[in-house]
Amino acid sequence: MTDFITTDSGFLENCWRYLVLGIIQGITEFLPISSTAHLKVLPILFGWGDPGISISAVLQIGSVLAVFLYFRSDLKAIFRSVALKVKKRELHNEQSRLGFGICLGTIPILTAGIIIKVFWAGFEDSFLRSIPSIALISILMSVLLGLAEKNGMRWKSLDRLSKTDSLLIGLGQVLALIPGVSRSGITLTTALLCGWKRQDAARFSFLLGIPAILFAGLVETKAALATQVEVTNFLPLICGIVASAVTSWIAIDWFLGYLQKHSTWNFVIYRLFFGISLLSWWWSIQ
Repeated sequence: MTDFITTDSGFLENCWRYLVLGIIQGITEFLPISSTAHLKVLPILFGWGDPGISISAVLQIGSVLAVFLYFRSDLKAIFRSVALKVKKRELHNEQSRLGFGICLGTIPILTAGIIIKVFWAGFEDSFLRSIPSIALISILMSVLLGLAEKNGMRWKSLDRLSKTDSLLIGLGQVLALIPGVSRSGITLTTALLCGWKRQDAARFSFLLGIPAILFAGLVETKAALATQVEVTNFLPLICGIVASAVTSWIAIDWFLGYLQKHSTWNFVIYRLFFGISLLSWWWSIQ
């Protein structure tokens, strides 16, 4: 992380780097291709070094802002329904079920994230964040998404959300802590395997990601800002967050529209190609 921001690069160069990183974050966060993998690999290919977990997590705040704004009407309805459910014990409202489903599905990844943060001090430098690991996991995830696309029944919608579905998709989301898995990818894959329609699976995936992404971003913000005390270092990070928010909004809107008429096979092929290419590149430089 300390190699990514450099005084030698200059203020404008650092702004440019964070702008590019924010765009990468925004495009890849809500597509099933792994933002973590791309934020790790592409800066290295550009010769910038690894920005690290903290910077990557802070950039995700832009994605949270985008999903909050995009689904603001849905979120208002969910909050109101949950409050009414708690107050009047109205247990069968669709929006309240969605709200509690998001809460239930968030518990596994928050628990796992806290355990890693507290007990795995060397996670950022572990093999799981290495290039060959990311490449192999990308290939594996392309296979799993392909199986889900081929075998998923696609009959469930958000109004049929159950506690079991919420928990299963939430457990799947835990795997997103492994770089290369893709949070949206694994939740979409799990939902498809549970029989969900593509667009409904994506919408729940986006909503489910809000607490997890926000929590990770807030936890890592202190560590990230500690390395960027000077205003000339802080402003580039803001530039990256804004770029992340704008591109995340565009990605969400495009992907939901895309899934109305298309399958996920293009992303299966991309992930397979990405993993094989990355593994070949890593092998060539050894």
